[in-house]
Amino acid sequence: MTRARAVVFDLGKVLLEFDYHIAARALAENGNRSADDIFKVLLGTPLLLRYERGLLTSQEFYSQFCAVTGYARPLEHFEEAFGAIFSPINSMIQLHAEVRQAGYPTFIFSNTNELAIRHIRKTYPFFANFDGYILSYEHGWMKPDPKLYEVVEAQCQRRGAEVLYIDDRAENIDAARERGWQTILHESPSATRALVEQTLGLPQS
Repeated sequence: MTRARAVVFDLGKVLLEFDYHIAARALAENGNRSADDIFKVLLGTPLLLRYERGLLTSQEFYSQFCAVTGYARPLEHFEEAFGAIFSPINSMIQLHAEVRQAGYPTFIFSNTNELAIRHIRKTYPFFANFDGYILSYEHGWMKPDPKLYEVVEAQCQRRGAEVLYIDDRAENIDAARERGWQTILHESPSATRALVEQTLGLPQS
């Protein structure tokens, strides 16, 4: 079997937990809509998806959110509330560090947005320790669109089974398998660790 030569990590639910209910509650404190209403705007309308596809700038996203919800605080307050939805999955962050220590180049491959990444860069030092970042809003496509997987291959200069990919969503894993990548469907840190150790030949913990 071909040994993987690059390891690609999804971000949300793999390295960082996130919960948009946190943002909805914080944003509701400074608007005229309930937290439930704001959650529905974020997750039940095309607004966030358009932002994560790069179809809206951060200013446009903020302005449209304000128009829909009545939120009236400045952009910097919105950014703080919107970004503070993350918490670290420390065992997976440690696993990433061990993969790097073993000499494998690593990459982030995520459907995400500029405000989230800005917050993550400021808050989580581990995020600086990757060889490359493939972020949906920078390219105009979202997983599982094959065009975004082509960007990953171009960045890591690896194809097929030379790529090991870890993601928590089955549809994203299926798209990777169609390209011949080795894959791990992330269900728990312990199960993913065992599969990474087996696939890469790392010392078992």
